[in-house]
Amino acid sequence: MKKYLLIGCSILFFGCNDGDLQIETVDFDSIETVQSCNTISASTENVLFKINGDEALILTLPSGLLKNEASTTSIESAVPGNSQISYRIFSETVTSAYFCDSPPPLTPTVLEEIEATGGSIIITTTASEDNVTFSHLVQLSGVTFLNENGSRITDLQINEFGTVTTSTE
Repeated sequence: MKKYLLIGCSILFFGCNDGDLQIETVDFDSIETVQSCNTISASTENVLFKINGDEALILTLPSGLLKNEASTTSIESAVPGNSQISYRIFSETVTSAYFCDSPPPLTPTVLEEIEATGGSIIITTTASEDNVTFSHLVQLSGVTFLNENGSRITDLQINEFGTVTTSTE
């Protein structure tokens, strides 16, 4: 009887695997600063990013999505498709130098990069009184990430990514 108990316990001990279950959340709401390596322009592709320690959320907006005119309604861009959203986890704390230096520094290294497989970017634009500068409120809606293990990370809320400014001068 002890032999069967030992075999049963061995099977349970070695047969069970938690599958490296990881519950991940992509939360950049507390980070207010939206960064970019270049001057943000309505006529070029814009890469915007937020850094949270060893994580980064990167938005790639196509040329013409930000407009130098006040909008009466919000402009929506599909992800993936016109716009891209990436979530990266690094080996250590990352700085804007990683994104802006050419070539990028050797460290930190990217441990995992997850591309958004769904959602949308919503942009609302307001003009300054002199119609020279324009503020673009960038929001994310229904963004879904699918990691390499097939785990889906979905946020169905509308989250404010931040505000960026363009100018006609």
